[in-house]
Amino acid sequence: MSVNSTPAASIRVLIVDDHPIVREGIAALIDRQPAMAVVGEAANGDEAVQRFRELRPDVTLMDVQMPGTDGVAAIEAIRHLSPKAAILVLTTYPGDAQAVRAIQAGAAGYLLKNSIRKELIDAIQAVHTGRRAVSPDIAHALAAHALDERLTERDLAILRLVADGHANKQIAWRLGVSIDTIKANLKHLFAKLGVEDRTHAVTVAARRGFIER
Repeated sequence: MSVNSTPAASIRVLIVDDHPIVREGIAALIDRQPAMAVVGEAANGDEAVQRFRELRPDVTLMDVQMPGTDGVAAIEAIRHLSPKAAILVLTTYPGDAQAVRAIQAGAAGYLLKNSIRKELIDAIQAVHTGRRAVSPDIAHALAAHALDERLTERDLAILRLVADGHANKQIAWRLGVSIDTIKANLKHLFAKLGVEDRTHAVTVAARRGFIER
């Protein structure tokens, strides 16, 4: 782990990612910046909250999908500890639904890991000064689906069961409703997602971040 002793004016960064090589690469980039330094690292959401409590970094870079406590839950916990905490999501998942959850949890930005280096540095500086930073691809997806009808908890439960390969009869039994109700739910769900069948529904839901595959 790269942890530097830094001047008080530096932006102190905590890196949270379950891949050591990713953390190492990000740390090397940040430590080359004259006004930034990595003060700590964490490999999962629980560690992230603990390290934040110990270090009180200026900016936390947060992955979202990690073993155990995920990034969104960690964002909520950190913002509970410090309502003004500056958290920038850095992820490989471009789904707009996942971005919405992260931002609603308190993230100030949402950046993809394939972003160019300057974009990451600019984003860290932006959230440190109270501004937002969102990857153009994510911003486009958020705008494209801004007026979509919201998926309900029932919709998400059905999607997960469909993704797991359950037939309508099994889904109805698990949710304690009739098969006709599930058929009606699926028809409405397909309309919300703009799809025509179960396979396409799962593909779109996974791509947008409604479910994990």
